[in-house]
Amino acid sequence: MLEIKNKDGQSLSVHEVQTKGMNRIFNILLDFELMLLRWVGHIPIHFIRRFFYRLAGMKVGKGSTIHMWANFFYPPYITVGEDTVIGDHAFLDGRAPLKIGNHVDIASYVMIYNSEHDVNDPFFKAREEEVVIDDYVFIGPRVTILPGVTIGKGAIIAAGAIVTENVQPFVIVGGIPAKVIGERKLKEPQYKIGRARLFQ
Repeated sequence: MLEIKNKDGQSLSVHEVQTKGMNRIFNILLDFELMLLRWVGHIPIHFIRRFFYRLAGMKVGKGSTIHMWANFFYPPYITVGEDTVIGDHAFLDGRAPLKIGNHVDIASYVMIYNSEHDVNDPFFKAREEEVVIDDYVFIGPRVTILPGVTIGKGAIIAAGAIVTENVQPFVIVGGIPAKVIGERKLKEPQYKIGRARLFQ
């Protein structure tokens, strides 16, 4: 009988071969969908992009905007609240749940990951952890948020920060890795982000 092995040289059962085959087909289809969503990201009309993102399974609240050239991984696990703006070229990872609250302002080139490789695993396996961004958070340009992070209500993440740990409500963090550098005086925000600029 023909013996089938994985990339690490371990023998696979018939069931494992079938499971791997189905997983490969799923990933090919997912990659194709993500390619199509990248094309959608070039359409300079907000409501058309929003329609296709929702069609792909992303939950986008009323009045929220995702600017052009955003990229996603597995949209069905991504939830965006109401009156939230996500800047151009953002990357939102949906391999584990990603929950973004209401009145959140996410600037350009922000990357939010909820999956990463375990560098201590002998097979370099991925680990996935939920990311939660609470209401009224502001995330500056080129911020990177890593798996398992919760950002509390009203927190501010300074431009270029790499967030590796939870951020408490209404604090200001910055740096690599992000550390507390201040505190937000506004404790009861009630503002609305408002409409996004046209054709962006």
